[in-house]
Amino acid sequence: MRTSTIVRALSGLGLVGLLASPAVHAQGNPAHAHMGHVADGFRGTPEGHGLLPTAVAEAAVAAQHAGFAGRDPSNLDGMKLHMGHVLNAMDPSEVESGPGLGYGVKAAAAGVARHIELAAGSDGASDNIKTHAKHIATASGNVVTWVNEVIALARKVQEATEASAAAGMVEGLVELTNAIVAGTDANGDGRTGWQEGEGGLAQVTQHMNLMKRGEGMGG
Repeated sequence: MRTSTIVRALSGLGLVGLLASPAVHAQGNPAHAHMGHVADGFRGTPEGHGLLPTAVAEAAVAAQHAGFAGRDPSNLDGMKLHMGHVLNAMDPSEVESGPGLGYGVKAAAAGVARHIELAAGSDGASDNIKTHAKHIATASGNVVTWVNEVIALARKVQEATEASAAAGMVEGLVELTNAIVAGTDANGDGRTGWQEGEGGLAQVTQHMNLMKRGEGMGG
C-alpha cells in the first residue's frame, strides 16, 4: 500500500524515474553510497525507498489535503480536519495517524540535506557531486523551512474559532505546500531555481538526477 502511494505520487509529478533508476553504486565510493540514501533507498523509510522520493510522496499528500481544506472556506470543521492530515504528512510526531506514510516531509527533506552534504564531503566526491550538492542542500533547506511554517499555520487553523480567519490561513498554507512540491519564483524573474527561498522538491529532484547522470548512475 505504501509503495503504491509513493509510486502514484511520483508518477503524478512526472518523477517516477526516481524509483525507476537503478541503484548503481561504485564499490567503495562513500559519496555514491550517500547519494543512494537520497535517491534509491534508506533504512527506516516506507518500504526502504530513498529519502527524496519519500519526501516527494509525503509532500504530495500534504498538498492534496491543503487543497481539500481550501475547497469550502465556510466549513471550519472541514478545514480543521484536513489540517490534521497535512500535519500527519509533514511530521507524524505532530499528528500520528492520517493519510501520510508515517515518515514526514520534514524528516525526509532534512535527511536529503544531511546525506547529500555527507556525499559532497566524502572521499571520492567529484566536482559534479560537490556542485549539485550545494543546489540540493539549499533547496532541501527551503523545504524544511516551509514545512515549519506549514506546521505553525496548521496549528493556528486548528485553534481558530471563526471560519473566515481559518480560511485566510489555509490560503497561505496552500501556497506553502505548493512551494514545497514545485518551488516558487520568489524574485519574479519568470524562473524557479534552486536558490534560497525558491527551490522546492522539484528542484531537488532535478539536481539529484543531474548529479546521478554525471556519475554514470542513471537519473
